[in-house]
Amino acid sequence: MDEIVRENLDCDILIIGGGTTGCMAAVEALEREPSLRVIVLEKAHVDRSGCLAAGMNAINAYLNPGETPESFTRYVRADNRGLIREDLVLSIAELLNSTVARVESWGLPILKDADGNYRRRGRWNIRINGESLKPILAEAARKAGARILNRVVATNYLVDGGQVIGAMGFGVRDAKFYTITAKATICCTGGASGIYRPNNPGAAAHKMWYPPFNTGAGYAMGLRAGAEMTSLEMRFIALRTKDTICPTGTLALGFGAKQVNSLGEEFMVKNFAELGGNGAPTPYRVYGPIREMQLGRGPVFMDTRHLSAEKARNLRAAYLDMYPNIVLYWAANKFNPSREPVEICGTEPYIFGGHCQAGYWIDVKRRTTLPGLYAAGDVAGGAPYKFVSGCWAEGIMAARAAANECAKTPRADSKQVHDEADRVFRPIRRTAAGCGGIAPSEMEARLQKVMDEYAGGVKTYYEMNEASLKVAAEQVERIHRQVRYLLANDPHELMLAHEVIDRVEVSRALVQHLLYRRETRWPAYQTRIDHLELDDINWLKFVNSRQGPSGEIRIIEREYEQIVAGDRYRG
Repeated sequence: MDEIVRENLDCDILIIGGGTTGCMAAVEALEREPSLRVIVLEKAHVDRSGCLAAGMNAINAYLNPGETPESFTRYVRADNRGLIREDLVLSIAELLNSTVARVESWGLPILKDADGNYRRRGRWNIRINGESLKPILAEAARKAGARILNRVVATNYLVDGGQVIGAMGFGVRDAKFYTITAKATICCTGGASGIYRPNNPGAAAHKMWYPPFNTGAGYAMGLRAGAEMTSLEMRFIALRTKDTICPTGTLALGFGAKQVNSLGEEFMVKNFAELGGNGAPTPYRVYGPIREMQLGRGPVFMDTRHLSAEKARNLRAAYLDMYPNIVLYWAANKFNPSREPVEICGTEPYIFGGHCQAGYWIDVKRRTTLPGLYAAGDVAGGAPYKFVSGCWAEGIMAARAAANECAKTPRADSKQVHDEADRVFRPIRRTAAGCGGIAPSEMEARLQKVMDEYAGGVKTYYEMNEASLKVAAEQVERIHRQVRYLLANDPHELMLAHEVIDRVEVSRALVQHLLYRRETRWPAYQTRIDHLELDDINWLKFVNSRQGPSGEIRIIEREYEQIVAGDRYRG
């Protein structure tokens, strides 16, 4: 490879990740203090990046009339089996409605009834026409004055004496190496998909629910820098339509579809009445169907046969705001949801802090355990049920703290920068030198096979035990030792190489978390078949971890604290 082309930049606030949270953080920082120099580092293009690239048809976290931040916190606590960071959830709830009003003022269409009230979709949801939600947020960040670096991959933090002072990365199109120093850094990179083998094979492997481009980079950078992480073992497994992997909330909340097995039984009501039946905690919504399939009563469906022809048209229209591919799939296969039920399945597990609570261990200001580093959105831990509006709230809180606490102008250590550049471009240099090695796709396939078979993937109905997890740990460590042999022919393949490096890094920590929690708190998300019971006496606490300088992972226990009064399980 020719001599590396370098670009050195500095700013007041560096935001890594230009998704929905990163854009909101940029707007908040610059509206509070227009003189700030804010850089947004985005791996793709900010107009259509992150979880909302294709849009949304509802805001899933909103305080409808009669609800309060406290009632929201009680609900989230009950839905997550009694263990959340209540301080974080409460602080999010206090900002939900104002953030939604803010984005509406930028042009988001929110559906209203004849009296001008937001149209509800369930207890905490409101309906929107959100196909253009991401472009609206990107434009707001640009208008606020943020400098956006599109198609630049962040690879590691700049660290000086334990303090994060920026980040390093490379351009996907030009292979330029970037060193960006910052007085404050906000990580908004999202969670991790692609760790487990996906439902669909071959060319359809990226037909998954969580974006395939969210590869755990923020987690991996934090792990390598020694940040404390929490609750990685609380994976998220989505209940989705078969093959197209589209959200089922639209069917259940928007159109009243019930889950039924192949016998036509509403099994959620039958099997989980004591937990609320169809209103059972969210993990049971995928655990229930999986149990039906294990017991030979599958396939399972969302029963839409009660829909009139007009309602079926409305259902198709609702999906056009976020998952238009299901409408095309139904049309191509002459499928009519008012005549046939929609088959459903569980996805492969994902690791993120928006629906669940895997991520950085943070305080209420969204400060991580590393000075100078803040985390918001899916990469921040402890506060499940954030969804889009909760991620906006966290972006706002992180930006406020970062703007108020900017450190003095940092200087990057030249040796650290040199070593990172050498690490980043090693796959391309190995290829140019004719070295043998491993293609990113080969390593990714091996990682996904190991995780699927030994760490609770689709193949084992998401179940695991200590013996299987120890095999997973051994195999993932072996893969981790092999990342030095990755090859890349061009900057795009170099990006793929670093994506799999980060996935392996996250998998190492994830397996240790799954091993450590010896109970089943979130069925399907975290089913330990050798410890099937919920155990509040011993395990009503957070499982955290920190990676040491030599790569060893140390588990840390953190106590649960209840700050909102009320029954923990009934909300």
